[in-house]
Amino acid sequence: MKTPSAYDLLKVSTRSPKDCHKEAAVRDMERIRQELIELQKRLYAENRRSVLIVLQGMDASGKDGLIRKVFSGLNPQGITVHSFKEPTKEELAHDFLWRVHAQTPGRGMIQIFNRSHYEDVLVTRVTGIIDDKEAKRRFAHINAFEKLLQDAGTTVLKFYLHVSEDAQRKRLAERVSDPAKQWKYESGDEDKAKQWPQYRDVYEDVFKHCSPDSCPWHLVPADQNWYKAYFVANELRDTLRKLDPQYPPSKYERPA
Repeated sequence: MKTPSAYDLLKVSTRSPKDCHKEAAVRDMERIRQELIELQKRLYAENRRSVLIVLQGMDASGKDGLIRKVFSGLNPQGITVHSFKEPTKEELAHDFLWRVHAQTPGRGMIQIFNRSHYEDVLVTRVTGIIDDKEAKRRFAHINAFEKLLQDAGTTVLKFYLHVSEDAQRKRLAERVSDPAKQWKYESGDEDKAKQWPQYRDVYEDVFKHCSPDSCPWHLVPADQNWYKAYFVANELRDTLRKLDPQYPPSKYERPA
């Protein structure tokens, strides 16, 4: 497990490494996407294992755009996306993981969580719905839940899209000024942006308690959209390479 200092968000850059250049990354991204298309085909055809991708980040960290950039061109039959909104009355009548388990991927699938079960130890803490003691209990349940998924053949990839306060403010302002982005605006966006320090603290607590070696958090510099997509695509490609899914043997029998 990484040391807590590795997840100090004030010390983690929100921009690409200096030795990573946009032009080269964009070119490489096309090659990675073609490899992802083939690996996904094999995962879907093999129908034995699955991948769960967890995307978390502050408002305007670019989760929607990332999904479009990384997964465009892949077989939509083998990918599903679920966005976790504010819980309904029915969901609140159950334990906090009840609504999540129903959305986990079946065999052969890649499932993307646009926000996730971690909202129940993030927003709930900042707003005071749960206290620190309850958060610690939920951390243990989340770790056990993810271990259960892994034992059942699901690889869990967790990405925190690390956006700076300045970049977040600029993107939130665009939701007001740009007609193409105004549909994303929600009342209270500005207030949430002001709570960046509180969210930083609870995110760091999540990284400290819910980052086992089997599914650690990846902190993704998110100020530059091209690098954010490149980072996630690389991690997914490398993960699928390690899984090395294979097409199943043919059931066709040659006539005698």
